[in-house]
Amino acid sequence: MVDVHPVEKKPQGAAHVIDNRFRRLLNDEDWAMLQEPVQRRFSVKARDGESIVYRGQTTELTMAPLGALLAQLARIIGAPLPLDQKSESRPAIVTITDDPDTDGQIWTRLYGRGAGFPQAVNSAKRFSGPTGLEEHVGGGISMSLKLSVADGALFFTSVKYYLKVFGLRMKLPDALTPGRMVIGHHDLGAGAFAFTLTLTHDLFGVLITQTTIFHDMKEA
Repeated sequence: MVDVHPVEKKPQGAAHVIDNRFRRLLNDEDWAMLQEPVQRRFSVKARDGESIVYRGQTTELTMAPLGALLAQLARIIGAPLPLDQKSESRPAIVTITDDPDTDGQIWTRLYGRGAGFPQAVNSAKRFSGPTGLEEHVGGGISMSLKLSVADGALFFTSVKYYLKVFGLRMKLPDALTPGRMVIGHHDLGAGAFAFTLTLTHDLFGVLITQTTIFHDMKEA
């Protein structure tokens, strides 16, 4: 007869740990202007092997004809821009996983589409470069980001775009970039927040706008 003993479960700590990497990119006055839930979301990171997950719904997506064309062309580097204008009212999920190899974060976003599989958008935030923060997508493309605060919301604005080829990183001329990208994080209360994306070209105006409402998920 085999004697079976119950397995003792080890107590688990919190899934998150304190993270001051975003805090260091703002001065004390700007940080104090952020709404408390925004401060909290950008002051923690997931422990090794864990991810921070938010789920929500796309509520707005508008694309000028040039913006729609640009989004399709960007599929060559992994489709970092929204593709389907029928994704309004479709579900969305974002997961954030810490990347110890680069001292950064891996962001994976899933956006429901009008038909077929959801669109997956992968990018990596790295705390490096001239502004202290960069966003890397596929094809060796990256952009430096500047953080700012307005009306209690946190904004990430593109400063310069870069291309890395055969280990050589080059700054792209403004004429070869899609325009100024602004990402906003706006707290809505009750554990909800709006993720906004606006892409504006100096000559052609606003090319793409997107709003997705996400919700905090409770830890198990």
